Amino acid sequence: MKFKRIFLIVIDSVGAGYDDKAHLYGDVGSNTLKHLSYSKEDFSIPTLTKLGIGSITDVNNAKCKDPIGVYGKIEEESVGKDTLTGHWEMMGIKSDKPFPSFTDTGFPKELIDQLEKKSGYKVLGNIAASGTEIIKDLGEQAMKEKAIIVYTSADSVLQIAAHIDIISLKELYRTCEIARRITIENDEWKVGRIIARPFIGPNKDSFVRTADRHDYVLDPPSNTVLDALKGSKFDVIAVGKIKDIFNGAGITNAYKTKSNAEGMDITIKHLKENFTGLVFTNLVDFDSKYGHRRDPIGYAKALEEFDIQLKTLIKGLKDDDLVIVTADHGNDPTFKGTDHTREYVPLLVYANNIVPQNLNTLFSFGSIGATIAENFGVEAPPIGSSFLCKIKQK
Repeated sequence: MKFKRIFLIVIDSVGAGYDDKAHLYGDVGSNTLKHLSYSKEDFSIPTLTKLGIGSITDVNNAKCKDPIGVYGKIEEESVGKDTLTGHWEMMGIKSDKPFPSFTDTGFPKELIDQLEKKSGYKVLGNIAASGTEIIKDLGEQAMKEKAIIVYTSADSVLQIAAHIDIISLKELYRTCEIARRITIENDEWKVGRIIARPFIGPNKDSFVRTADRHDYVLDPPSNTVLDALKGSKFDVIAVGKIKDIFNGAGITNAYKTKSNAEGMDITIKHLKENFTGLVFTNLVDFDSKYGHRRDPIGYAKALEEFDIQLKTLIKGLKDDDLVIVTADHGNDPTFKGTDHTREYVPLLVYANNIVPQNLNTLFSFGSIGATIAENFGVEAPPIGSSFLCKIKQK
């Protein structure tokens, strides 16, 4: 069975239990889905339940005797457990080396010195911190000194915050471009993303980050399934941070989003669009708002809200549409620290009148890209095995 349109939705960080390599990362015992679901006694995700999510791992109130979807879980092939690694592998790139992170030490003095000299701004911070907390702590000082705030997290990121009434958005973006160039010049500093984090407000009690975040990402090291689709004149529609993750490569149209809900609204609206190809959606709130902040109840509520919108999407499917729901890594909100967790990711596949099937455990996120490539008749990625033949309609 071939499909005209595929809707690939990444529920960012919703892992399905620690995998065989979890011991290398200190993540044995993590299970994002299980632990967030049991944090809320009345947890309810009926759409995902019907698709088979409760057959992938233990999920509170999600048992279904006869699932209606094709379901399973996937083991990551690459080294690492971050956003770029997960999404790149999904589209055919295996990463053999993790991106560097500076959680414990902050960035090297030489890097910070270069950033100050080339940007013309004093750097405050240079620590691992919550973005909302560090602007409370250092925002007023940054305003007084016309300085930028540099911070990181457990991810491979260098984030730069600035008050845009003091340092304009254009200047913040310029400074981030400088940081990107500096980090590319040294392999030990080559973080996956530089992120502009503008904020506004008169004082620390009222500072808020604006929606003008911008990510400066490394170019993928080779072509992906997205490039193959675009090169063959198929539509590749990016929703959320997908365009940033691939640095625009292989994308034909893109939509920025401010929330999971907006990301799903845009995805659902494309049901009425006449296109042939892929809608590739990332829903980042699960990771950024709830996983990293270790908020299991908020995480559970967010998944419940997604479930409602997923039902709307499924109701609007045409007979030649396919939906794939998966994740890029784990981020167990009940686990130690604030880092991502090395986990299997769920795989839920649905089309009208689909024959239900348990795919069990697949190897390589690239299996998703391989399936998409086979469906549209473009060059297969070097990793992953297509499961298109397993998707049958009654």
